[in-house]
Amino acid sequence: MCAAALEEYCGSVFWNASYLDRDDPDLPICVEQTVLVWIPLGFMWLCAPWNLMPLCRRSQVNKKHWTKLYFCKQLVVILLFLTAIGGLTVTLVEDFGPNSSGEKSPAVYYTNPVLFAVTWILLLLCQEGLRRKERAVDSASLFIFWLLLVLCDIFPFQTLLREALRLGEVRDIPRFSLFYISFGLEVIAFILSAVADIPQDAKELNPEAGATFMSRITFNWFNSMVLKGYQSPLVQEDMWDLNEVDNTAYIGQRFNHHMQNELGLARIRLQNKLKNNLIQNQEKEVKEDSLSDRLGKGVSQEVLMMEEKDNIKKKKKEKNKKKIDYPKSWLVITIYKTFKWILFEAAFFKLLQDLLAFVSPQLLKLMISFTKQKSRYAWEGYLYAVLLLVVAILQSLFLQQYVKRCFVLGMKVRAALMAVIYKKALVMSNDNRKESTVGETVNLMSADTQRFNEVTNFIHLLWSCPLQIIVSIVFLWMELGPSTLAGLAVMVLLVPINGLLATKAKNLQTENMKSKDKRLKIMNELLNGIKTIKLFAWEPSFQTQVEDIRGEELKVMRKFAYLTSFSTFISNCAPALVSLATFAVFVAVSSDNMLTAEKAFTSISLFNILRNPLSMLPMLIASIVQTIVSKKRLERFLGGDDLRNDIVRHDPSFNSAVSICDGSFAWEKDSEPLLKNVSLDIKPGGLVAIVGAVGSGKSSLLSALLGEMHCTKGFINIQGSLAFVPQQAWIQNATLRYNILFGSPYEERRFQEVLEACALGPDLKLLPARDLTEIGEKGINLSGGQKQRVSLARAVYSEADVFLLDDPLSAVDSHVGKHLFDKVIGPNGLLKNKTRILVTHGVSFLPYVDEVVVMVNGQVSEVGSYQILRASKGVFSEVLDAYAKEQSNDRSSEEGNHMNFHPISLLMVMMLCLFLFPFCSFRLRKNRSLKTPENTMKGQRLIEKETMETGQVKFSVYLQYVRAMGWGNALWILLIYFTQSVAFIGQNLWLSDWTNDAVDYYNLTYPSWKRDTRVGVFGALGMAQGLFVFLGTLLLANAAVNASQILHLRLLNNILRVPMVFFDTTPVGRILNRFAKDIFTIDEAIPKLFSSWIMCLLGILGTLIILCLSTPFFIVVIIPLAVIYFFVQRFYIATSRQLRRLESITRSPIYAHFGETVSGLSVIRAYNHQERFLKHNEVTIDENLKSIYSRIMSNRWMAIRLQFLGNLVVFFAALFAVISRNTIDSGLVGLSISYALNVTLTLNMVVRITSELETNIVCVERVSEYSVQENEAPWVTQHTPSDRWPEAGRIQFVEYKVRYRPELDLVLKGITCDIAGKEKIGIVGRTGAGKSSLTNCLFRIIEAADGRILIDGLDISTIGLHDLRKRLTIIPQDPVLFSGTLRRNLDPFDKFSDEDMWRVLELSHLKDYVTGLKEGLQHEVAEGGENLSVGQRQLLCLARALLRKSRILILDEATAAIDLETDNLIQNTISKEFSQCTVLTIAHRLHSIMDSSRVMVLDAGQIVEFDSPSNLMEKRGHFYSMAKDTYSCDESKSYRAHS
Repeated sequence: MCAAALEEYCGSVFWNASYLDRDDPDLPICVEQTVLVWIPLGFMWLCAPWNLMPLCRRSQVNKKHWTKLYFCKQLVVILLFLTAIGGLTVTLVEDFGPNSSGEKSPAVYYTNPVLFAVTWILLLLCQEGLRRKERAVDSASLFIFWLLLVLCDIFPFQTLLREALRLGEVRDIPRFSLFYISFGLEVIAFILSAVADIPQDAKELNPEAGATFMSRITFNWFNSMVLKGYQSPLVQEDMWDLNEVDNTAYIGQRFNHHMQNELGLARIRLQNKLKNNLIQNQEKEVKEDSLSDRLGKGVSQEVLMMEEKDNIKKKKKEKNKKKIDYPKSWLVITIYKTFKWILFEAAFFKLLQDLLAFVSPQLLKLMISFTKQKSRYAWEGYLYAVLLLVVAILQSLFLQQYVKRCFVLGMKVRAALMAVIYKKALVMSNDNRKESTVGETVNLMSADTQRFNEVTNFIHLLWSCPLQIIVSIVFLWMELGPSTLAGLAVMVLLVPINGLLATKAKNLQTENMKSKDKRLKIMNELLNGIKTIKLFAWEPSFQTQVEDIRGEELKVMRKFAYLTSFSTFISNCAPALVSLATFAVFVAVSSDNMLTAEKAFTSISLFNILRNPLSMLPMLIASIVQTIVSKKRLERFLGGDDLRNDIVRHDPSFNSAVSICDGSFAWEKDSEPLLKNVSLDIKPGGLVAIVGAVGSGKSSLLSALLGEMHCTKGFINIQGSLAFVPQQAWIQNATLRYNILFGSPYEERRFQEVLEACALGPDLKLLPARDLTEIGEKGINLSGGQKQRVSLARAVYSEADVFLLDDPLSAVDSHVGKHLFDKVIGPNGLLKNKTRILVTHGVSFLPYVDEVVVMVNGQVSEVGSYQILRASKGVFSEVLDAYAKEQSNDRSSEEGNHMNFHPISLLMVMMLCLFLFPFCSFRLRKNRSLKTPENTMKGQRLIEKETMETGQVKFSVYLQYVRAMGWGNALWILLIYFTQSVAFIGQNLWLSDWTNDAVDYYNLTYPSWKRDTRVGVFGALGMAQGLFVFLGTLLLANAAVNASQILHLRLLNNILRVPMVFFDTTPVGRILNRFAKDIFTIDEAIPKLFSSWIMCLLGILGTLIILCLSTPFFIVVIIPLAVIYFFVQRFYIATSRQLRRLESITRSPIYAHFGETVSGLSVIRAYNHQERFLKHNEVTIDENLKSIYSRIMSNRWMAIRLQFLGNLVVFFAALFAVISRNTIDSGLVGLSISYALNVTLTLNMVVRITSELETNIVCVERVSEYSVQENEAPWVTQHTPSDRWPEAGRIQFVEYKVRYRPELDLVLKGITCDIAGKEKIGIVGRTGAGKSSLTNCLFRIIEAADGRILIDGLDISTIGLHDLRKRLTIIPQDPVLFSGTLRRNLDPFDKFSDEDMWRVLELSHLKDYVTGLKEGLQHEVAEGGENLSVGQRQLLCLARALLRKSRILILDEATAAIDLETDNLIQNTISKEFSQCTVLTIAHRLHSIMDSSRVMVLDAGQIVEFDSPSNLMEKRGHFYSMAKDTYSCDESKSYRAHS
């Protein structure tokens, strides 16, 4: 009926089979005039609304300029419109003109010109809409329309031409001419549509933004990057800017919006759950109570015991509840809601690609059938070959668009998670911070976000794999009937096995992540406290700790590897077992069932399609399992409580600047308050000092004012902004100026004023680039005092209203302290009109403050002015009297008269000089001899940019890895994989031979012995493949674990042995990255890649062998294809390798910045600079994303080209099969094309894996780089000193010279001195004089350039470092503690008994504190000792020294953070316990060394004075002038009189 209507409409036959049943087929004219016209026009009309939308938006009319291209496009369409009008005119003239014959033209001659005319008008509007669309350079829909139109017009093009040639004339000249004119214009329009319409003034930094549709689908826009990468190694500056939608800020904002909603709902769910649990527990308790009442009083002993057991169980349950109560099941929903559109797009492309995958086997079936029937027309074969190519090309295009979206999605998910983890870290409550150490949080940012990245890359396989399996089974059923059920049964049986393996894998993965966290936590602490570890020679203890955890990790990895091997065995056997079961049942069911080439190879193609989802599904499930572990960890971290913003109010109605109303504050939500019933009122502009003993709660009070503690009752009100100077200065790895400005605008005059007030002027003169000198990580190239002054300068420059100063004066020299008090803090300082709260131990400043607050045990004991408190005879007065009495022992009776007005520190402090990091001296000293600008430049940059290998990965790196695996293992692995490949080829050749039986036994009975042989051999070869793969994977896994063990051990061994200067110039984040990401890659990624690479390479070789065997013609094509393949992969690998390196290098700053942020959280929050740090984090992540995005695009660029190459292999395989169909078996045709269909994927895989391997093997290169760093001297040598050395403790320096690095100036310039045993030596000198270098030399932290040091006559350079360092003791300036028990912190080698421990704790006045702790010596110290006050940490360091009790003790301002009473006790302990020792005290505060035997005065690396204090005062030299700065003239006289 329909055909008849169409025939009437066209005036000719619509369809006739005879058109195709001939050598030169053609389509009927009616089909060309209807179907082939309607397809492109229908598409155009469907897409028109999308293109017309911009015309409805008036605001965007003039957004884009007119371009020549636009005019050309419009002109072509106008001409086409005229041809349509021309066509209509021709028809009208024919029907109604003077020469009309009376017979009317068919309707098609009227409707088609009208349809075209309307379409061309619509097209003019669409092109105008495109011009107005922002950032649009072309239209995909218009390009496809022109493409369809040209393709559809090719048929009438050849029909008209053939007809004219056949007749020898043109029948209808007007229409003939109009058609060819319009066809020419369509081709021009098609070409124009493929050109980008970019305005001349548009400056696109990213070529993708200006890429056309064709360029986007073939990734041609990436050519320039690939070319640049091939010509020279890419650097970060070569990376293009990200598209706006790929920026971290944009992604993070959207993610955060959805996260807040989902997290809110999850919290409500959690509260309801807890409420229900509470109700249920109460009901249970009521029941239990009634039961116990009924039992009465006669309760037996057994019942009591049972109750006790119940209580224990309850406690356990409560503990578990505490662990698991956090908002759950919100993260995945958030990710879905944020990125759903990109998910849907990817799903659409994946669906198209999956469906197209099943077209190829059907075409293969037709092709085999064609080669069998020699009588069929040749054009059919060529048509199938072309269709195979077209289907393959479309499949490639859809696949690449899908993969691109998936990988970009993975990148975005990772970026979003990193951004929210960072944001969370900024607002995290202290309870939450306690749960997650810095190491664990960095792990969340690196490993867990990476897991999400990886799983989102393949998430669509969750629905795609089952779909592919179902469709495959449907087609197999069509081929083999119910026999397919046998194969299906095998698959169903494999599902529970995979499930079991996945569960086991999940448990192992959880275990592995715990070990990784533990290891990274210890590594983080080890690297942060490396100086202390070296000084105490504790490296072996830490090495053992790390190795033990690594051992556990490797044990789990081994189990996981064996599990993976078994899983690989199953997934490899699955297709072989499925095909075996199916074919065996098919031929066994009936003797009529013959396995023909069509059935066999169509089935094999379908099995090949099936192989992918079957092997991917278990891998995906394993990956999801791993990600579930990460999901829980992230939900726990991100769902934790934030720091409450309402703890500190900012109510302007209060009269006071700071007021605390009956406040009690605790560090944790449910713990006992540390500060109890605190009430304070501080007037605007007031200066208030807070004093008290160690642990009395001074720093905690400031933390409460910052809103860092939980408020259990009362409230705090602060008017105005805050500035905070912490007790331990927090310095960023940036320039000095950047550290002081801290985000404020730079004003020259104010900046200079602040520098002068904070006494930084003289220091700046010594720095190579003055205020633009880069400060190392944690401020390592500044001394403690300099750090503290920079920290103070930052506060002063901020011009805040309220200043919280946590003991900033304890870390500086007394004369500097006086200067800072006078010029900054005191009544006449820069901050005189500001509110200042000063925690101090310095009694000399107290008379000048407005009020003194005395803290005792977390409570305010007294408040009042200095005079009032002095008179009140309270705690404060007693302490001062004790101090005065103590002073009178050392001084004349005059002391009391000037005690109140001389800046003598309350503390008996030892020193301040850079101790923890030696760079201070070299930084400050070396610049005295700066002569050339080059020299200056060398000094400005301390942290060098991370070195990056460029060019091809050296073959030696691969050899290094293989050597670590073991040569024997490597050879066996290769041999086994090769045997597997031979079995694979054999199985397929056997199948090809089997299909020929259908021809040999045509119309004959098929012998059962032959059938059984065929099935048996086919099955045996299939199982052999699985078995060999299992063996190979098992061996490889084992070898890879060995390699991991060796490489990690080498790295750890070396890192513990490199000299201190390495740690001073290398950020901790960078070293940690080697132990985190790089070791993770060596553990997990490289073994998998090696296995896949060997299998894919052997697979390709097998395919090529079979193709050449079946169609020898193919050898001709292999050569040019191989050349193209070689060039594509060389171009790609050069770029990809470098992009991976860049990605690795831009990752380190993310973690470094994150670590820095976490350690300076209280400062960032105090200044309210969270937003600025968030922005900086976004910029850092963006830098990393640039290289990741480019890497994703480089992979797609390569994949599309290799897939086109693979498609050509299929095309040529089919073409040669058609050409030589008379001489070739149908079985071999099936074999070669089914193999060729598979080769596309394998070709792509080989290059991808080669590149992945080359880019991942970089991790071996990076780990090796740090495994071969130059070591310090050996720890132990054959010259071991006697056990009693040093007996006397005599130290001699002989012409001792030292420099920090060969290219730098000398720091100590020929020191010669002799210190007798038991002498007490004070060492003084201005900043940069070389005091700290002297101690560094004693411990051989830096080695001599010339000269030597003798201890008891033994040259220390001749013995091992540990032999030396174990015999010396130091109490360092910065007390470094490690997480673990108190006992482990005192004695990591378990050498001493508990009695020894308690003895030294008593001597260091910590016994009462430790006895009060539940676990005593087993009390867990938090990371960095955060759960102890700085004073308590310092006392623990004293306890360490007392435990060692060596003959030589070095004191490094050891009591800077301790109150007066404790300080006095410590001084007594030191003088009593170390009376028989040689004591070197490095001091800036002269009174602490006035009772020394002799004082050494250093200046510019030389000893300028060395005598007893009294003699030096008489001389009136350097020492006298220093004393004058500290004491008044009267005091100097009184001292001399006293002496």
